[in-house]
Amino acid sequence: MIGLEVYADKTKHMVMSRDQNAGRSHSIKIHTISFARVEEFKYLGTTLTNQNSIQEEIKSRLKSGNACYHFVQNFLSSSLLSNNIKIKRHRITVFLVVSYGYKIWSLALREERRLRVSENRVLRRVFGPKRDEVTGEWRKLNSEALNDLHSSPSIIGVIKSRRMRWAGHVARMGNRRSAHRFLVRKPEGKRTLQRRGSRWKDNIQIDLQYVGWGHGLD
Repeated sequence: MIGLEVYADKTKHMVMSRDQNAGRSHSIKIHTISFARVEEFKYLGTTLTNQNSIQEEIKSRLKSGNACYHFVQNFLSSSLLSNNIKIKRHRITVFLVVSYGYKIWSLALREERRLRVSENRVLRRVFGPKRDEVTGEWRKLNSEALNDLHSSPSIIGVIKSRRMRWAGHVARMGNRRSAHRFLVRKPEGKRTLQRRGSRWKDNIQIDLQYVGWGHGLD
């Protein structure tokens, strides 16, 4: 099935299909306006691709978060402010920018790792280096030390929690709502090998198994 999305300026379109050759031999033209075909575009701040891949969206979120981090990094490392204030600042700036739209993300381990690395860099800026008691040298805090110092849930923990909350909300909607039908429906056919990425429902099942509710969406 071919999906069509159009920019607000009504000059571009994108075909979403398993067959990447679909629509290539056809152009779209209305009156004197030609619609150029693109492979990705932004819709409501989210990057959509013709492959329906989350990777480009994560790259875009991390790039925006990186720009935000450089803007507030001096604030995050200030010795005049408590760590709690700096963490709150991080939560309402860098964290919100990076995690925008996360409820619908379908993350593979690769994307989770990239998000953790991004968050840990900010936390290292907040807590600063630690002096080795034996050698006296200053060194960066490792992930385990950061987890001990940072009492709030990590970005991955927040994503999992909010994603399950949204899944529960949709599950309670009932069959009359489109969101519920899309959640529980089983598409016909099989996914090709190159498209065997992690689905949103797969992530929910993993999250539910993690908290001991392994059959929540069956």
